[in-house]
Amino acid sequence: MLIVADENIPLLDSFFGDIGEIRRVNGRNLGPGDVRDADILLVRSVSRVNQSLLEGSHVRFVGTATIGTDHIDLAYLRDKGIGFAAAPGSNATSVAEYVLSVVSLYAEKCGLEDWTGLSVGVVGAGNVGGELARVLVRLGFKVKLCDPPRQDREPENADDFVGLDDILGCDVITLHTPLTRSGAHPTEKMIAREELSRLGEHQLLINSGRGEVIDGSALLERLQQPSAPTVVLDVWENEPGIDPALVEKVWLATPHIAGYSLEGKMQGSEMIYKALCLFLGLPVRKQAGQFLPQAALSQLCFTSNAGQNESVEVALRACYDPRRDDARLRLTMRGDDAQRAEGFDRLRKEYPIRRECSSLKVQLKGSSKAIQDSFKALGFKLRM
Repeated sequence: MLIVADENIPLLDSFFGDIGEIRRVNGRNLGPGDVRDADILLVRSVSRVNQSLLEGSHVRFVGTATIGTDHIDLAYLRDKGIGFAAAPGSNATSVAEYVLSVVSLYAEKCGLEDWTGLSVGVVGAGNVGGELARVLVRLGFKVKLCDPPRQDREPENADDFVGLDDILGCDVITLHTPLTRSGAHPTEKMIAREELSRLGEHQLLINSGRGEVIDGSALLERLQQPSAPTVVLDVWENEPGIDPALVEKVWLATPHIAGYSLEGKMQGSEMIYKALCLFLGLPVRKQAGQFLPQAALSQLCFTSNAGQNESVEVALRACYDPRRDDARLRLTMRGDDAQRAEGFDRLRKEYPIRRECSSLKVQLKGSSKAIQDSFKALGFKLRM
């Protein structure tokens, strides 16, 4: 059995090596010739899987180690009887921690002593947005949710959601929707010129969902105007050939890595491994946890003199500080179009190991219950 797999999917040999022969490919440049004799195809979001790719091949199962499926022609797979699996929720914690770290930096930038005084509007309350909202509420933030498809499906919970107009009035707006171009609630260019005109200098807009949800040209235009909002982008239109002018104008720019914690990537591999085993009728013998290495930083200690916000910020940023990725991405913007695109993909391919909060033990000496609750909400392992 031949398994053709994106070379950037982690633990390919560990999970799939005893199922079949593995052929690694560049997912960005995946073509029909690469999959013609494949039985199994494993991809990420950089590969378009459709009729033009699979026509005439032997592929009978496709797995994507990502939460999104907008790069997959699901109707074609169903029509051809090709098995399919994605990894919904695999990187939800990773993305939530990315957003939380960004919000902590923004609160510091604004001189706020208590970051929970910021109101947060979450657009898209699926696995990622839902996880983020859950943590924010536990931390004490005022949170609003906008998810029209869920609101339609769950009329009994209609009061849990607000419209986009209400969200645009929040201090922080964070986007976690899939990319959809049709249906009752398309998300392509959902944040366009009109919506951006309503955002002002005391607001933060974060996009770690899909780049095309924001109209990039309209955003660049807005950022060149007075009283523009603060903007953080992890996802971009036209990846990997992103607009260097937009990179220059946003506050923080990262190369589509919000979900790139080691735990998130390994869970994505585990989920498609389990789905493939089910498809083939094989026993599931492996799980991601058995392959997790010891974290480079294993413990932090705070005394009774540590303030709640200060200690939480230190611990969050010890696990992940987006300013490092921002600096790396800006350095890649110095070349021509081809060099910038190559640099964007290289940053993702060679991304350093990043661990989630759950990998870090936090020792609290003489701390208050409020501090303990904050660390628990963020997923840290506590030692009292």
